[in-house]
Amino acid sequence: MSSTVVDREKPIERLKQRVLRHLIEIYPTASSELAERLIELMDHQAPVQAPIAQQNHWSEEDVIVITYANTIKVDGEVPLRSLLDFLDRRFSEVINTVHILPFFPYTSDDGFAVLNYRRVNETFGGWDDIQHIAAKYNLMSDLVINHCSAHSEWFEQFKKNLSPGKDYFVTADPSADLSDVVRPRTNDLLKAVQTPNGTRHVWCTFSHDQVDLNFANPDLLAEMIAIVAFYLSQGVKIFRLDAIAFIWKEQGTSCLNLKQAHEIVRLLRTLIESKDPTALIITETNIPNRENLAYFGNSNEAHIIYNFALPPLLLHAIATGNNFYLNNWLMSMPPAADGTTYLNFIASHDGIGLRPIEGILSDDEVQQLLDIMQSFGGRISWRNYGAEKTRAYEINISLFDALQGTLDGPDDYPIQRFICVHAIMAALEGIPAFYIHSLLATPNDSTKADALGNNRAINRHVWDANELDGLIKDPESDTARVLCGLKEMLKIRKGQPAFHPNATQYTLHLGSGLFAFWRQSRQRHQSIFCIYNITNQIKNFSLTDLNLIETQQWKDLLSNTVYLDFDETVLLRPYQCMWLTNFWPK
Repeated sequence: MSSTVVDREKPIERLKQRVLRHLIEIYPTASSELAERLIELMDHQAPVQAPIAQQNHWSEEDVIVITYANTIKVDGEVPLRSLLDFLDRRFSEVINTVHILPFFPYTSDDGFAVLNYRRVNETFGGWDDIQHIAAKYNLMSDLVINHCSAHSEWFEQFKKNLSPGKDYFVTADPSADLSDVVRPRTNDLLKAVQTPNGTRHVWCTFSHDQVDLNFANPDLLAEMIAIVAFYLSQGVKIFRLDAIAFIWKEQGTSCLNLKQAHEIVRLLRTLIESKDPTALIITETNIPNRENLAYFGNSNEAHIIYNFALPPLLLHAIATGNNFYLNNWLMSMPPAADGTTYLNFIASHDGIGLRPIEGILSDDEVQQLLDIMQSFGGRISWRNYGAEKTRAYEINISLFDALQGTLDGPDDYPIQRFICVHAIMAALEGIPAFYIHSLLATPNDSTKADALGNNRAINRHVWDANELDGLIKDPESDTARVLCGLKEMLKIRKGQPAFHPNATQYTLHLGSGLFAFWRQSRQRHQSIFCIYNITNQIKNFSLTDLNLIETQQWKDLLSNTVYLDFDETVLLRPYQCMWLTNFWPK
């Protein structure tokens, strides 16, 4: 019996040593008692099992939809129930994962100024509604870890000098030199607050209603670990670490991507995997590409990172018909190691970020893109850059309106262009994520953006369910045409082993206006040549350029065309896509 007890204790002891090593990197004087406290907060109900190294928890079957809890409105019904009904009726055959953006009580930024991390916004529903969704779909939830609402209980405690909140927030001397701090906004970094101890200046990376949390305080870290454990108990399987790159502050630095930020990600992964080896972490780091890639760590940080450079580069390529930069970027992207992968997206609740293409597109090329998007009704959000300078931070526009034309203006190919960019995204190495408004071809909601004074609201429309169902049933509507086209494409995609998120990928060079790459399954020996005409002109290429194996049959999965003549010249209509493969179900 004693040996059995020892065997059960070994995994916990190994976990404790791992957690302590992380903690010492964050807090050099960290004690084993703190490590034990964090482990206890994870509330293990079974012996700890170490995750299998470099195990892929995904396949070509995985497709994510991104949505707010209240995107679909039904009079008299809780929004989370309306959302689940809509997902079941419209998307269940093509998606298996749902990212519900912050569904907690909040005061601003559509959920990212959290009042209470342990409650569901009562206007959306309750934890039982979250659990019902988690029972049918893999559930991704935001861990809004960098900041919380300036009206939260924690911050009210801070203002009254009461525990625990009095030590939960970052403060700074307004006379200190903070000019090196990198931020995505133009408002003042510090906010003056009156407390019993006099005026204190709190750190606000994003807005004055979003006050930065002080992770130099281990008690705050412990509180966040307890929240993570609670989310796991409610069915959350994927944790999106919001704004994680900004989490650690140190005067005299950029306060971005500091080593402690990376170590906190490693610590969270260790603790989350010890509770559930199938749970995943994705880091939200809208920063230059090389810095973003660092959040894979040594396969010990994020399981998944966003391909943040993809949206602006793809938008630039499709608007100009020039795939030069898109090709160069794709060639530079390292294959993700087993156990890690990319999340590919083109649109989200935020704008189309421009920081990831710094150093890729010139200032003139970025300005050209800004001009095109503004001509299509888009808006520009700015960030501070150096002393008294600003730079465009993101483009705010619905993706459907962003793709209504090219640099020459609107044309007759918006639907074809829209399907094309999503067919590119769906075929790239990684897991595809579709913003719900892209699936529904939602146009700019300029009225909402004007009413709220928030550029991002232009792409956060709330649909009346009856109106939306009417559009989906109308075969001539943009919504019906886009939804039908994307669903048919996704049905084809999910059956292809070469579209496994970690399948081999190589960039192809077929000439200007033809963006192409090759995917190959490592297990099933399927090859798919993915070829896209990204222009509004007819383009052609020769099958000889692909060096096809002539003893095999080759078929375009999207058109069902079988190619027998390997010297044939293929003509592609404007924005036509090909998935040419040697393997398909008989």
